[in-house]
Amino acid sequence: MDRIILRDNKSFRDKYSALKREDVIVGLLNLKPAEEFLFLDLRERGIRLFPSALSQKLSRSKCLQALILKKWMMPATMVVRDRHDMVKAISSPQFIGKKIITKQDRMNCGLGINLWEGIEAVYNQTIFGMLSYPFVIQPFMQGAIDVRVIVLGDYIEAYWRKNAHTFRNNIFFGSNSGRYELNDREMSICQEVMERGRYPYAHIDLMVFQDSEEVFLSEINLRGGLKGAQISHKEYEERIREIEDRFIDTLLSCKG
Repeated sequence: MDRIILRDNKSFRDKYSALKREDVIVGLLNLKPAEEFLFLDLRERGIRLFPSALSQKLSRSKCLQALILKKWMMPATMVVRDRHDMVKAISSPQFIGKKIITKQDRMNCGLGINLWEGIEAVYNQTIFGMLSYPFVIQPFMQGAIDVRVIVLGDYIEAYWRKNAHTFRNNIFFGSNSGRYELNDREMSICQEVMERGRYPYAHIDLMVFQDSEEVFLSEINLRGGLKGAQISHKEYEERIREIEDRFIDTLLSCKG
């Protein structure tokens, strides 16, 4: 029986039950949070996804990123899943006496990032139900350059983002930006993270500390805003389409 290759969400919905091993879904699946178990079902049935199911799940969850990509993140990065984890955090020397950053699990554009004066403030908010589990917690470190890296096959560009009025450097909040030249270590981290998360293309945010030469992953996504980037929306979409087309061509040539 011929392999089915689907490239849009309507076809995916229509043919979901009929899909079989080695069928292929190309493009991002528009699944609601309560439907994300379908990623597991698809993989268990041997259906191929491009981008990978892992990369699509990672892009949806900051907590999952902090669990799977922790190796490349700031030391002490922790997922707080429940009150038990919160109690561990308020007792940890890595957080005591320091300002704290929290990242809510499924919020983007910098909207889910909060700065706290200390770990006790975070604890108080969870106790009174003002901060919902799960979330990511990190010590706040000043002096980092916020670098956005866009990787689309052989197209790579990077730019810094800086806001003089808030710690949130996302351009959504009015940050300035400019071109940034990645060094070998920074590029290597991007490649390693993409390989671990099985990303065919990505938007990657790095925290670069020039004084100490430390580089940490902040987060990664399959898609993201292009404000501040050199690439146009038209070229961006064309390059993603080319990546998807090459993947399909490779599948078909292997079949032959």
